[in-house]
Amino acid sequence: MQNVTPMAIAAFGLELAPAVLFGLAAERAARAVGHWPVAARVSFPALLAAPYVMVSISQNMFRWGWFALYAVLPMAIAWLLLRAAAADAGQRGDWRDALILLVLGLAVDLRWFDHAWPTGLRALNELFLVDAGLYGFLAIRQLGGIGFDFHLRWSDWKTGLRELVFFAPPVVVLGLALGFIHPHRNMPGIGGALLRWVGIFFFTAVPEELFFRAWVQNLLERRVGRRAALVVASVLFGLSHFNKRSAHFNWRYVLLATIAGIFYGRAWRERRRVPASTITHASVDWLWGLWF
Repeated sequence: MQNVTPMAIAAFGLELAPAVLFGLAAERAARAVGHWPVAARVSFPALLAAPYVMVSISQNMFRWGWFALYAVLPMAIAWLLLRAAAADAGQRGDWRDALILLVLGLAVDLRWFDHAWPTGLRALNELFLVDAGLYGFLAIRQLGGIGFDFHLRWSDWKTGLRELVFFAPPVVVLGLALGFIHPHRNMPGIGGALLRWVGIFFFTAVPEELFFRAWVQNLLERRVGRRAALVVASVLFGLSHFNKRSAHFNWRYVLLATIAGIFYGRAWRERRRVPASTITHASVDWLWGLWF
């Protein structure tokens, strides 16, 4: 892969560490951060700028403006969510939550920060945004009901694969009728296929399920109820695909992604578990890549 250097790998490991920490010990990490002075809690996530510094200097493309953005944005998220926690102790959702989610979502969909990174390493930007959101919502806001947990349970597999079975038949028929999907066979070896599923699980499905289900749907449920939250979050998920695989508004992708979001949201809300919806999501993308 282009520009994958030892420094880039080190930066990736550094960015991966906070996600792994929260995935394995979110409550303990949140309790520990909660004992820090306010100034330390707000300023600590500025360290998330370190991977940008490492990669950009090694690639001779460091810019002070990008550095300031990567240092200040996670601190701003932490400060806003600290204020949200104080103003909304019942965790029914605050305008600051919505503002942060809007910024994070648009930054990914519209690729606002991609030019800060060398070609081939822009996924590091998305992982940075995941880390900033995790620190803010889990350690500072301490938002309940997220279900971000890397300890997979049998119920996660049961729920996730059940929703896959419910989702696949009607959407395959619809996708073929719309001319959006086309049957083909792209079968690697068993080891390669498993690695592809794992890669999709962690680097595509987990970030999207964390955002749309654990944060967006979770907060919406507190305001508009379970059914409306499921629909709204699914529509937003569908709209986030408007510019995928097309230079224009890709309405077919938006429609099918919205339907997919319904099933992903059902999987998440059954036990409020990100792994469950991530299993459905990763399996859909994996099968799509193999057969359609």
